[in-house]
Amino acid sequence: MKKTLLAVTSLCFFISSYAQDKKLAEECFNKADYKCAEEQYLKLAEKEQIQKFQSEYYDYLGTAQRRLGKTTQAFKSYESALKANPMSVSVYANLSSLYSQKGNKIKALEYIEKGLQVNAETPDLYLTRSKIYDSQGKKDLAIKDLNQILTFAPDNLFAKTGLANLKKNNGDLDGALKDYNKLLAEKPESLLYNGRADVYFKMKKYKEALADANKAISIDPKFAQSYVSKAMILMDTSKLKEACENFDKAVTLGYEKAVLTDVYAKCIKK
Repeated sequence: MKKTLLAVTSLCFFISSYAQDKKLAEECFNKADYKCAEEQYLKLAEKEQIQKFQSEYYDYLGTAQRRLGKTTQAFKSYESALKANPMSVSVYANLSSLYSQKGNKIKALEYIEKGLQVNAETPDLYLTRSKIYDSQGKKDLAIKDLNQILTFAPDNLFAKTGLANLKKNNGDLDGALKDYNKLLAEKPESLLYNGRADVYFKMKKYKEALADANKAISIDPKFAQSYVSKAMILMDTSKLKEACENFDKAVTLGYEKAVLTDVYAKCIKK
């Protein structure tokens, strides 16, 4: 009886400790404390016996490392996640996005195809592929992927903004502005204000661009992209110190510093 009671007590302690570790990892990640998140998710992944959960922890670990600028480690963590669970669509999406960012479009497309074989209704995979197609000048295919998302997720804002951004990227700034005005009339969200800010920025309408970037930040102070948009506007209007402060804020919130290498080079060395 005493042995049974001891075993039950030990199990309860283990479960409680495990739950606390997981909670701490989630809190660190949600607060954008990616160093802490990296440490906690690594612990969880290494001691987890159930492969599905182990895959999830490695997936979060890879994302935390990615946001810390540890690209090599992120690749390894995502590969470990995929090895633990080859049916994880999230891992395929993260690997394709990271390979695309690093310039390996062929590898990115391979992972997208594999992910779509697991789940053909995964918006992130279509979004990444659409960006790749756009970068390759395959505008029709890029539009097709975004419209495909809307067939199973009609309210997906990333697909809708993606269509507006395709117009922007291909020089149709008036068309992109019209799309963003319509979307904002329906749903005034930070993502949309930030998107319109970039359109205004490309139109050289800096006052309107800055107002929209600030509006996006006021709605969601943790939306890292808005600080990047604001920084780009400030940099273009010769406000370098303020621009660099906003780049720093974006990185603090998880924006990948590697993406900002060129603009960061212009920042004042402290």
